[in-house]
Amino acid sequence: MASLIPDTPCSCDCFVSVPPASAIPAVIFAKNSDRPWDEVQEVVFVPATMHAPGSRLQCTYIEVEQVSKTHAVILSRPSWLWGAEMGANEHGVCIGNEAVWTKEPVGDGEALLGMDLLRLALERSSSAQEALNVITGLLERYGQGGSCREDPTPFCYHNTFLLADRTEAWVLETAGQLWAAQRIQEGARNISNQLSIGTDISAEHPELRAHAQAQGWWSGQGTFHFAQVFSLTQQPVRMEAAKARFQVGRELLQQQQGAITAEVMMGILRNKESGICMDSGGFRTTASMVSILPQDPTQPCVHFLTATPDPSRSVFKPFIFGVGVAQAPQVLSPTFGAQDPARTLPRFQTQVDRRHTLYRGHQAALGLMEREQDQGQELQQKQQALEQEGLEAARGLLTGQWAPPPQEWGRLFQTFVERESQVYA
Repeated sequence: MASLIPDTPCSCDCFVSVPPASAIPAVIFAKNSDRPWDEVQEVVFVPATMHAPGSRLQCTYIEVEQVSKTHAVILSRPSWLWGAEMGANEHGVCIGNEAVWTKEPVGDGEALLGMDLLRLALERSSSAQEALNVITGLLERYGQGGSCREDPTPFCYHNTFLLADRTEAWVLETAGQLWAAQRIQEGARNISNQLSIGTDISAEHPELRAHAQAQGWWSGQGTFHFAQVFSLTQQPVRMEAAKARFQVGRELLQQQQGAITAEVMMGILRNKESGICMDSGGFRTTASMVSILPQDPTQPCVHFLTATPDPSRSVFKPFIFGVGVAQAPQVLSPTFGAQDPARTLPRFQTQVDRRHTLYRGHQAALGLMEREQDQGQELQQKQQALEQEGLEAARGLLTGQWAPPPQEWGRLFQTFVERESQVYA
């Protein structure tokens, strides 16, 4: 039977700022991906592709029908699965997902993971609202399910999503195949492993309220509050911790209303005291992402990804979709083909080393930071200086002070990955 409510902490935190909450005319998206402590997350670039009619697509566990064209995407994903924890596409759509448990039972049958739904939406949409429609359509057809970690003991959950584009954001929260969504056209918003949509519902599953009434969760009279109706009656301790993180995250956003930048979001993701930057109970922040989505469509979107654990000791590196973008090999995990324990049945009976080159270098650097204070401090200063260069490059690009040809955009992430690798050499 699947583990429905894990004993160990499992958390993620997503944030978005829509003008006028942002300091600049841009939507700012951010996420910490909190996963099993030793799980490796890789950064994968997938180019736009045309597909033959009738094509099938193998996701983590099941096949789905392929569409005729998929958009270019940059993904931060646990390296054993097909989907992604967070990512963006060439049209400036960003999505992050989170685990959630509700009154709807979580089965252990294999279906689409929330991470699969995230990638499918990025590949098939050109706006946040279109991405929402992709996810809800796939949810209706295929459902969500399957173990969400590389372990012989199944660990399953449902999902919430934060979707953003250049003009707005959406929060999508699911309970099985049911869902509710809230549109965010201004201000700041966050989600943290709990249902957070109340009465302000912008769209919903057509049977949402009827199902709640049939189950005896709602009388059918008065105001319908999605989170109150579908949240577990007795919350486990772990969910109480999610409430605290959600509240702190909301307060941190409110403190910076009108002044939120990529740097502010990075600071929030690095907040250890609140648990937003996690390292406890066998889970930690394994990768992080911050994106700047300018409202001016002539300006490029800039996505910062770490590809390494613990954002407080990692480098956010800039990625821009442009001519000649190629995969950075240093952040790509090794593959194991048909012998991969995620593909052989029964699954996850053995373990393999999925660490990519940058992960190995960063792992050694973390060890040095903990053993040698002076050398560790010097190493962290080099990390900070490199990150600052990336932020200044993005700032120059968005203000017109730096105007490289689009051919150079495509190599930006690769260049910063190489330079970070040299820091750890």
